[in-house]
Amino acid sequence: MQKGTKISSEEENAQEKRKALLVSAFNGNDQRAICEEHLDELELLAETYGVEIVAKVPCLIRKVDAATFVTQGKLEELITLSKECAADLIIFDDEISPSQQRNLEKAFQLTVMDRTEVILEVFAQRAKTKEARLQIEYARVKYQAPRLKRLWSHLSRQHGSGGAGGGAYLKGEGEKQIEIDRRLIKKRLEQLQSEIQEVKEHREIQRVARTRSAIPVFALVGYTNAGKSTLLNALTDADVFVEDKLFATLDTTTRKFPLSTGQEVLVTDTVGFIRKLPHLLVAAFKSTLEEAIQADILLHVIDATHPMALEQARTTIQVLKELGVGDKPIITVLNKIDQAEQNELTTRLRLEYPRTVPISALHRRGFEELEEMMLRELSQQRKTLNLRIPQSEYALVSEIRRSGNVISQDYEENDVLIEVDLPVALANKLKNYVIS
Repeated sequence: MQKGTKISSEEENAQEKRKALLVSAFNGNDQRAICEEHLDELELLAETYGVEIVAKVPCLIRKVDAATFVTQGKLEELITLSKECAADLIIFDDEISPSQQRNLEKAFQLTVMDRTEVILEVFAQRAKTKEARLQIEYARVKYQAPRLKRLWSHLSRQHGSGGAGGGAYLKGEGEKQIEIDRRLIKKRLEQLQSEIQEVKEHREIQRVARTRSAIPVFALVGYTNAGKSTLLNALTDADVFVEDKLFATLDTTTRKFPLSTGQEVLVTDTVGFIRKLPHLLVAAFKSTLEEAIQADILLHVIDATHPMALEQARTTIQVLKELGVGDKPIITVLNKIDQAEQNELTTRLRLEYPRTVPISALHRRGFEELEEMMLRELSQQRKTLNLRIPQSEYALVSEIRRSGNVISQDYEENDVLIEVDLPVALANKLKNYVIS
């Protein structure tokens, strides 16, 4: 290097990047292509985490080894390859147990991570709001709890003492530290749960206020990097951070969107889903994902250009089912249609998801058709009713005011006469009070 030449911060960061060997398992030759696609996604995850990929290895595994996940022969091949590639990090696409992780690290003499840990670390890097940071810390602490022995393996030897002490047993420093850490972890989890509950209650107050305003809510859901934030920005000028990386944004953003009819709706961007989303994160992000649970209608955004678009769409639907919202009305939005050709994949997506709208969020194409579909769904979500409610049941009137738009209200003897625009669910509940 010439004298006086400076190294840029980007070059310096690149020099400091860890080098990772990626491993994914498949159990039949017909599964190899899918395994390679999964490795490509793991590569994106690892790059988002900030490591350099030196090799990707699809491993044919007929049966998972209880001790090391892969067979001894395959493990020796991977160790040789890791040395040839000068890797200093091994990442498995599958979830590996704490004992398998310890055994693998001992064999490789390198740090070993699994897909769950990488996702947790990416989330930790990208969480911005207090709620997201709390939820991520809770998930990370839960993940690390059964791995304490791994963290303290360098202190894990036990020492004994004989003689006058009558063979008194003294615990090793590492084991004592593990017990202390377990207590600290339990205390920290309780503290985090309390703080998350406080944030959740605050969010609930906001949600109740939103419900009272009777503004319909659309939630953007879908696989990570499908274009949800781009669509929110295009519809509402929300100025949400957008980047061509997995989990570019984790924080929920809600903005008003005025329809051409003059009616206002709320559009909420939610955290992206991903294949093998760790259950720790499904639980930890429950309150964030409640925006999807509480929404009236879901906009399921799919990257129509992605070769695994169908699998990604099914993953999203599966996660929605796990959250208990699989039966909500869904409009399927095929994004990036300007780059996608009309082929077998887009045809299969349209067949599997009938209420489908092709758009380009980036170029604002297909928005008129999307709005038409939104209006059509809204019309099926609400009913206008004329009701006669006894004043002795005035609590129902209060509920109607909270959730509906009151058009007119009058009193006749001991009854309240009310004309109101209501969500279908509440309208069905009040069918016995309808004036024929």
